[in-house]
Amino acid sequence: MAARSSKPEESAPAATVRPQEYSAGTGWDVGQTAPEDAFRALGGEGMTTPVGPVVHEHPGGYARQVVTKGGLVTDGVRRELDAAEAERDGGA
Repeated sequence: MAARSSKPEESAPAATVRPQEYSAGTGWDVGQTAPEDAFRALGGEGMTTPVGPVVHEHPGGYARQVVTKGGLVTDGVRRELDAAEAERDGGA
């Protein structure tokens, strides 16, 4: 009959418990879920330059959708939102 060892390295491994993962919530910070669609109008040469504020309904004409409702707010989305705010405040 085999002898049982009381050494930890020879005993059966403990059960692995995965930590609960929670989303960062809803909001406009990086890692959060966007609460609304966000668009910026396009203008200038060839209609490729974002202009004006971020709006939450398509402004008509040419526009770029920054993020969709329920989408992840990434660093790029946050930069676009910040750029629109800086432009609005006159700091572009």
